[in-house]
Amino acid sequence: MMAASLLRRDKKTTAAHLKADLRRTDNSSGQRQLQELLDSVLNPERGSDPEALEWCKWLLAGGEGFDEFCRTVRSYDNATLCGLVWTANFVAYRCRTCGISPCMSLCAECFNNGDHTGHDFNMFRSQAGGACDCGDGNVMRESGFCSRHRLKTGENVPLVPRDLLLMSEMVLPRFIITIIQYLRDGYVEPESAADRDLQKVLQQLEPQISFLEELTKMGGAMRTVLTKILTNQQTFKELSMGQGENVYAKKNYEKYLSALKTSGLVSAEERGSGGAAAGATESPGGALCLLGATAAASLEDSSKEEDQDGLQGVGQRKRVKLSSSTKDPSIMDTLKHKCFLEELLFWTIKYEFPQKMVTFLLNMLPDQDYKITFTKTFVQHYAFIMKTLMKSHESDTMSNRIVHISVQLFSNEELARHVTEECQLLDIMVTVLLYMMESCLIKSELQDEDNNRHVVVNCGEALLKNNTYWPLVSDFINILSHQSVAKRFLEDHSLLLLWMSFVSFFQGMNLNKRELNEHVEFESQTYYAAFAAELEACAQPMWGLLTHCRVKETHEYTKTVVRYCLETLQMWFDAIGFVDEPSLNQLTFHLPLHRYYAMFLSKGVKCQGLDLDSLLPDQEMLMKIMVHPLQIQASLSEIHSNMWVRNGLQIKGQAMTYVQSHFCNSMIDPDIYLLQVCASRLDPDYFISSVFERFKVVDLLTMASQHQNTVLDSEQERPMLEGALTFLVILTSLRIHLGMSDDEILRAEMVSQLCMNDRTHSSLLDLIPENPNPKSGVVPGSCSFEEMLSAVADFKAPVFEPGGSMQQGMYTPKAEVWEKEFDPIMVILRTVYRRDVQSAMDRYAAFLKQSGVHTGNPWPPYKERTPLHPCYRGLVRLLHCKTLHIVIFTLLYKIWMDHQNMSEHVLCMVLYLIELGLDNQVQEDKVEEEPCIEEHCHDSWFPGTSLLSNLHHVINYVRVRVPETAPEVERKRERERERETPASTSTESSTFGQTSRRLTGNWRENLREAQVFSLVAERRRKFQEIINRSNHEASQAVRPKSSSSRWLPPGSPPQLVTEILEIRESMLSLLVKVHQKLSAKQNSLSFSRLSEVDPAQHSHGDGITAIERILAKASARSRHSKRCLQDICGKVSPPIPPKKNSPGDKKSMDKEERRQRARERQQKLLAEFASRQKSFMETAMDVESPEGDAVMDMSTSEPLDSEVLYDCVICGQSGPSTEDRPTGLVVLLQASSVLGHRCRSETPKRLPTTDEEHIYPEDTCGAAHDVRLSVMQSYFKDSSCLQSVSIGWDGGVYVQTCGHTLHIDCHKSYMESLRNDQVLQGFSVDKGEFTCPLCRQFANSVLPCRPGRGTETGIWHAPSNKSMATLVKEVEDLQEQLGIFPAESNLSKEMESVIKDIKNTTQKKYMDYGRNPGSPDNDFLFMYSVARTNLELELVHRGGNLCSGGASAAAKRSCLNQLFHVLAMHMRLYSIDSAYNPWTRLTQTTQSREPEFCDDERPEVPMLFRDVPSLLIIFILTMPQPLRREHFTCVVKVLYSLQYTQALVALSIRFSREERRAWSHTGAAKKNMPNSNKSWESLLGHVISELTKAKDVYDSNSEDSSVLSSSVWSPQSIEFSLQQICLPFLRLSCLLQHHLYGDGLPGCPVDEEFSLLTGCLGLHASVQSTGSMSSASCLEWNVNAFDLISQWCSEVFSLADTPAQQSVSLLAQDPQWAAPRLLQLPDNYNTIFQYYHRKFCTSCNKTPKDPALCLVCGAFVCLKGHCCKQQGICECVLHSQHCGAATGIFLLINASVIIIIRGHRFCLWGSVYLDAHGEEDRDLRRGKPLYLCEERYRVLEQQWVSHTFDHINKRWGPHYNGL
Repeated sequence: MMAASLLRRDKKTTAAHLKADLRRTDNSSGQRQLQELLDSVLNPERGSDPEALEWCKWLLAGGEGFDEFCRTVRSYDNATLCGLVWTANFVAYRCRTCGISPCMSLCAECFNNGDHTGHDFNMFRSQAGGACDCGDGNVMRESGFCSRHRLKTGENVPLVPRDLLLMSEMVLPRFIITIIQYLRDGYVEPESAADRDLQKVLQQLEPQISFLEELTKMGGAMRTVLTKILTNQQTFKELSMGQGENVYAKKNYEKYLSALKTSGLVSAEERGSGGAAAGATESPGGALCLLGATAAASLEDSSKEEDQDGLQGVGQRKRVKLSSSTKDPSIMDTLKHKCFLEELLFWTIKYEFPQKMVTFLLNMLPDQDYKITFTKTFVQHYAFIMKTLMKSHESDTMSNRIVHISVQLFSNEELARHVTEECQLLDIMVTVLLYMMESCLIKSELQDEDNNRHVVVNCGEALLKNNTYWPLVSDFINILSHQSVAKRFLEDHSLLLLWMSFVSFFQGMNLNKRELNEHVEFESQTYYAAFAAELEACAQPMWGLLTHCRVKETHEYTKTVVRYCLETLQMWFDAIGFVDEPSLNQLTFHLPLHRYYAMFLSKGVKCQGLDLDSLLPDQEMLMKIMVHPLQIQASLSEIHSNMWVRNGLQIKGQAMTYVQSHFCNSMIDPDIYLLQVCASRLDPDYFISSVFERFKVVDLLTMASQHQNTVLDSEQERPMLEGALTFLVILTSLRIHLGMSDDEILRAEMVSQLCMNDRTHSSLLDLIPENPNPKSGVVPGSCSFEEMLSAVADFKAPVFEPGGSMQQGMYTPKAEVWEKEFDPIMVILRTVYRRDVQSAMDRYAAFLKQSGVHTGNPWPPYKERTPLHPCYRGLVRLLHCKTLHIVIFTLLYKIWMDHQNMSEHVLCMVLYLIELGLDNQVQEDKVEEEPCIEEHCHDSWFPGTSLLSNLHHVINYVRVRVPETAPEVERKRERERERETPASTSTESSTFGQTSRRLTGNWRENLREAQVFSLVAERRRKFQEIINRSNHEASQAVRPKSSSSRWLPPGSPPQLVTEILEIRESMLSLLVKVHQKLSAKQNSLSFSRLSEVDPAQHSHGDGITAIERILAKASARSRHSKRCLQDICGKVSPPIPPKKNSPGDKKSMDKEERRQRARERQQKLLAEFASRQKSFMETAMDVESPEGDAVMDMSTSEPLDSEVLYDCVICGQSGPSTEDRPTGLVVLLQASSVLGHRCRSETPKRLPTTDEEHIYPEDTCGAAHDVRLSVMQSYFKDSSCLQSVSIGWDGGVYVQTCGHTLHIDCHKSYMESLRNDQVLQGFSVDKGEFTCPLCRQFANSVLPCRPGRGTETGIWHAPSNKSMATLVKEVEDLQEQLGIFPAESNLSKEMESVIKDIKNTTQKKYMDYGRNPGSPDNDFLFMYSVARTNLELELVHRGGNLCSGGASAAAKRSCLNQLFHVLAMHMRLYSIDSAYNPWTRLTQTTQSREPEFCDDERPEVPMLFRDVPSLLIIFILTMPQPLRREHFTCVVKVLYSLQYTQALVALSIRFSREERRAWSHTGAAKKNMPNSNKSWESLLGHVISELTKAKDVYDSNSEDSSVLSSSVWSPQSIEFSLQQICLPFLRLSCLLQHHLYGDGLPGCPVDEEFSLLTGCLGLHASVQSTGSMSSASCLEWNVNAFDLISQWCSEVFSLADTPAQQSVSLLAQDPQWAAPRLLQLPDNYNTIFQYYHRKFCTSCNKTPKDPALCLVCGAFVCLKGHCCKQQGICECVLHSQHCGAATGIFLLINASVIIIIRGHRFCLWGSVYLDAHGEEDRDLRRGKPLYLCEERYRVLEQQWVSHTFDHINKRWGPHYNGL
């Protein structure tokens, strides 16, 4: 009732009245009134009405205006933080120099107000949203604060007066509960409702939440009030349930309670039914039962549906067990809310994080109390958040919003530690992670498929495929980056155990099984999800933990983690049923447990000084641990040997991802390190034989020339053997975890990447494997990276090939790096594509060749290694074990004997291993300790294990098992038959093997070699005894005898028999023989030479060098070897007498000969090809030198007797162009406004980057000509106006050609074929576009060539002695001849069609300037303007003058001659009415013509107003062609006198009145002298006196004359100005003459240009000395000069109705224009970006999504913006039509790239802004500062001016008007 009366009064007075009431001490009545008012205003049942909001605003303000109130509150803002919250796509900054937390970010304003010069910062587009950290000392250093937040503002802000916010404290709680009730009421479970309903509820709340957001922005004072309200538990109690009898409130409270029910992680029913089980498993190992038998065993029947309900057996059992094992069951319970904040967050989650709510909650964060409460609330709801996320359909957006909040809370170490301690944040996170992954577990099939009890995640599930776990993992990594939190985690053993069980879910996921028969039907792409999951969920947290295990003090943590890793691994081996052999043909790349173990081992040894042995398990466990990583290495080799091809491409993808730079140091590096650890602790013979067995090449390692291999096809043997040896080399030589310092590692990584290819800075940053955890201290781009880069590489600045692609700045290795540091092993390890290894070798070879070290084909160089860390010394024993030596010996023998499947790479790796062995000796004392007693049984091979002593050990006989048909057996039989004594084994043994491979594919050559492999079996057996486990399968598998009983493929090879080979070689002698073989000559080694070899000098070269280096090392290190070598080299083996019947020799000889012949053939072909190419280049691409055989100029250059012949590039015939079968030039017609954009000044206009700067288009050439024409049209006769100017400055048609000709009928059929060939071309055939059939240059028309009348040319050039008067008369007669209409012929038809093409090229508005569009006058104007445009543009291309002479590259090939003839033919249709013919007015003094004008007719344009070059072109085009030279010269002379007079007039206008008087006196004095008509003084005087008669001509500008004539005019300056004004006309005439008559254009210095041109044009006979050249001396008058001038002047002042101002502007014309330029851009891109990326679009006043700038005129346009579309055409395309006649150059602000629009096509041009390393940053992804690259900008400008965009840029596409 009272409320009703209040409601009726107006809001302002009510509010004031209430506020007054409430300020009293007894304010109960006021409170009652307020509550009643609020009850009725904020009645939630009325929905959200704007009226309520209005009331709230007035009430808060308590009687004053709301805006006023806002300002007052703001003045009490005590916040020291910026806290500006932004959403996705906002542009923010990150400065690594100032950041403490890597997530630190700043808004643009704070960044620009802080001082970050020289810092490592970048700009970025926010992905998920964020908030500005300026002022927050926890996240960034104070030095980086901006000027506003640097001062502790809070200290000097006055206290808030109590009554200011009194009303807010009363009103806001009611306002907030209204919002909450509304949210309760509107909520429906997503299952039952579409998402739209929730959106609708939110939309209606939009104004309310925006209002709250507005309040948060009022600053600290208001935020404090809000915090009080949001966190006050009392208020919540009172208001939440609804007071009194409010039914509505009760109803929605019940809704809220039911929504709360589902908020626990485990729902209530589940908990009920699982109670018993929970009690049963409350054992300490609760967590680990997950891995143990119960959980896994019962998984068999778990189908997905059951899991969903979680009610029956498995799912529930699994989850309950989990809940019992966590320390705090409350994590799983339903939520209880105690204040508004908690319920608001609850609904925020339920509604899936609406953006407005998120922003409101974040805006409050600068308030410290709020921040703490909110963080706790967030943690309390954490499990619920993740549960909601898993169900969400929009998980991507939701993930972003969640991280937007969490990153603000958890980046703060203080806060993170607080909630870890108080709210068990870590427990919650790990539990929730486990809960999440449990929803997608499946049974693992690794190893024992049937009885495997291990469970892994299923990578096909949406949870993994869509990275739904990302926000959770990201938060986990974030809090682990805080040392205090990480320590808690590492100290809490039960948590660690839980975490290990989580990691084990990923162990062995995404298992691949090798397809042996069919190609797999469906290639699953889940592998990427698997790699991402391992990297993000396992590796990144691991790196996070590792960063805290850097120092000795934390070694306990390392030990604990290692212990748990081993326990979990042991459980895993048990669960998968692993004994000792990996199952065949299975491969998983995911072994996170192994990698955790490896990385903590490495860290412990490297940083904490732990003893390796204390962390290692027993031998048996090591043997198990080694199996799976080794399996991966072998499988990599199999994949590259194409053994997995039936699994499709994805398996290659996995192999590549495994070694790729972002994954390698979390995957392949730990794997190899782990194998190195195993190798250093296990028996070396066991390890080596395991390696060869895994790589399946055991059968190959026999001395026999043939063998059987049961597991590999013969073509796979070689790559697998190479793989095995390469792996051993990597294993023994890689030192990444075995003793290299971080700097050395970085250097090695950098060198290997740079050796593969030159790299840009950013790609190098990307390729160097950094610690993948973004929070670790190793930040890419830290100073050490830059220092290292400058140490190993040289910067190659970006280069520009004029027609090629634009290079970026690249880094290339320094010479000494190639020389000393190139490490092929590291390159092999790091290459994703095999071709990169080749690329590195090619670059290395090129370097050696260039530096003259080695010219042949070099081998990978051998590189000395860093010494091993003492812990890993055992690794060296691999190189000193008999098994390896036997393998090496066997391979050397096979290579020497030319056995099948040996390759250069095999030899190279064998030598590498020998050399590694020589360089890494086992400590001598160890050898003494172990006398080799037990090994005597193998003495037939080697006596000991040292490589040095074994090198010279001679092996005499070897037992081998070979197929019965092998040559060894044959030879034995032969010997038995002939009873010969055995000869020493000659190379025959190899011959049969080679031929057999050719003959029958299934003959497996087989080397089965009893001793080696009995040895292996024995090693195995002995090893098993150590472990006390007899293991039959293992020894069985390698025992050679069993091979005969194996199943043999059909067509099985013959049985194996044992043979004995006589060898009598040692490794040294074999090396010497291989050396001979390689150098292909006997006695290639003399011992004396070896003693001179210095290994350091010999590091580069081929195999020969390598062998010499090894032998030198061996002899240097062992006296015995030295003696043996002397013997071997002394006993020079006699050359083997060639056997006639030996097929091998013959074959090898043939092979050589055939190779030689093939080489010669190839050379010949290449030479032929090169010469063809050369001739093509000469004919087709003669771009630079027009003197070449340019087809064009032939018609004009030499006076030929015959007709000109043209080659047709389509049919290849050569012939003249005839009327019936015309030939045409391939041309491109394009409209151009380049000329119109010229300005007077040389300096280009600047691009505005502030609101004060502007660009004025009025001073451009196009604008000036438009104004001039419209002024004329308003006073003079239209037809006359249209002959007095040229158009085509804007939108003129430019014609250019590539110079190739074709028959026009051939062209038509060519176009037809293009039309039918519906391949998507980059051009539109329907628009007549095509590419030149020869040079593929873009074109769109054919310009017919006029049949060459070669005979007459002689006459046309003959000089004549006729007087000026007769010539003038002749010209007049020629003009009187009526245009002879050409006969209808094919040629004339084609000419017509070209004219049509030319008209269609430009838009209508650029053609119609007359009063009545389409009139002949208009057409006439357009035609001669085309000629003018092309002449002017050619001038521009020549640099604006003709000083450079004829051979200017810019002139290219010109088609002006042909164009002139086509235009002339067309113009001849119009004859000029003789009454109006300007020629008569130029050459005769007529009597007064006043009476001719009727009153209604406007006068003709006076001669002095006319454009002289236009007149020249009109005369030339309308006279019959071809024109005699003498007539041309006559026309030029007559027009020159007009041009000269105009120059005098223009100058006289610039004089001040006094100067004018003085000059007219001087002129009058000289008038009576002889030759006065050739002196400018007399002429100038005459002009001045004549014009003074006219009214006002000189007076109109008297007031500003003082400004104009600041300088005094001297005779020299007048002479100079006259020349300058006449030059443009002279240049055009000269160019025209050059094209019509083929004259050369001699070059000259700039200051001699005038005299040169007048000489060329025949205006003065003898070229005088340049200095005294006077412009007047070139004049030649055919009537009295003074009379003629008087007549011209009188035309001006007879115009009664032209205002003086106008006539002066028409008289004072200045024909000089500077070259066209693009706008001048600022040096730093940020200047453009900051001003334009937020600028509003002019047409729609919104910030465009893709703003763009026109670089020609500076217009700001929307790219693709629909707001600015007109008739379906977007703004950029529209602008390109207005501004550039369909050519637009736009800079895209948000991408820093330039796009070119040309007609209906567009292309990406590239960027003119590069970073400090010479790289583009397209789309500003890296956000580094960008600087203008002048060279690139010049290239762009040059392409614009020369109209070559179409030819140079290749990637064009249609834009469909959508840009």
